Amino acid sequence: MTFLWPQFLWLLAALPLLVLLYIWLIRRKKKLAVRYASLSIVREALGAGQTMRRHIPPALFLLAMAAMLVAAARPMAVVVLPSNQQTIILAMDVSGSMRAADVLPNRLVAAQDAAKSFIKDLPRSVKVGVVAFAGSAQVAQLPTTNHEDLVTTIDSFQLQRATATGNAIVVSLATLFPDAGLDVEQFSAPSRQRGAAIDSSEKKLKDFTPVAPGSFTSAAIIMLTDGQRTTGVDPLDAAKAAADRGVRIYTVGVGTVDGETIGFEGWSMRVRLDEDTLKAIAQKTNAEYFYAGTASDLKKVYETLSTKLTVEKKETEISALFALGAAVLTLLSAGLSLLWFNRIL
Repeated sequence: MTFLWPQFLWLLAALPLLVLLYIWLIRRKKKLAVRYASLSIVREALGAGQTMRRHIPPALFLLAMAAMLVAAARPMAVVVLPSNQQTIILAMDVSGSMRAADVLPNRLVAAQDAAKSFIKDLPRSVKVGVVAFAGSAQVAQLPTTNHEDLVTTIDSFQLQRATATGNAIVVSLATLFPDAGLDVEQFSAPSRQRGAAIDSSEKKLKDFTPVAPGSFTSAAIIMLTDGQRTTGVDPLDAAKAAADRGVRIYTVGVGTVDGETIGFEGWSMRVRLDEDTLKAIAQKTNAEYFYAGTASDLKKVYETLSTKLTVEKKETEISALFALGAAVLTLLSAGLSLLWFNRIL
């Protein structure tokens, strides 16, 4: 614990003086009692229990004074608090491989159901955006606190060809940082090799100063996919861009490692879960990878993420807690004194 105004802690040195003053007053009262009454009568009136009891209210008041003085020094401590500025981007795979039924009824439906349950359990203060991706990625729903709009968006997904996991990360970052000039073309190797003219958005990207991975606590990306990239930006390059901005990418692997053979628009293919890529993305951004082999596993994953993403550790002033403690101790001290001795201290 640190203090914004530590000089006020010197006032705590006055507390021993108050203790000495209290002891002096007690002894003075005893001398007066002996002077005007029989010593045996005084002892009988006080008793051992009564003697101890009369010291409790002053002791509580002394603790209250100490708490108030500590509060005046404005203490700071790292505490876990609900995040009231959280934005979560759900990047959801809508490629043809999500029709595989190794997660019942199929990968897409299971993912939709789990995502809706996740949104339902989030506080209304948390904004959620949705990015849908297949061969390309687009913002299906800008970040909002309206849960009904989010559910409608998730229910409207249509399967498409190919899988561009890297594009999904870039579009998610562009949604979180709309003024950063981020777009998919900047991560495309061919455009860089052609020596294309540097526009203002590319200058912004070059001027960006990286931060520690996972240090941006106001936003996170949850990417739900089978991880098999077939086109678009390299997902690890996109993950590095997220890490440089401190954004965590929690990856959720849907399906089984063995996969399943599916047919789509006249094509037949074997779709497997690419765990290695998803683990690498999460590791690069200081986040976590979750495996969801069944629909129930998927729901558990989202429950875990909900707990992780709606709280954060931050250094916060806790003067109010000490002030509250001082008030409680003061009231308790006065109440006991009135109850036992019909006076306040």
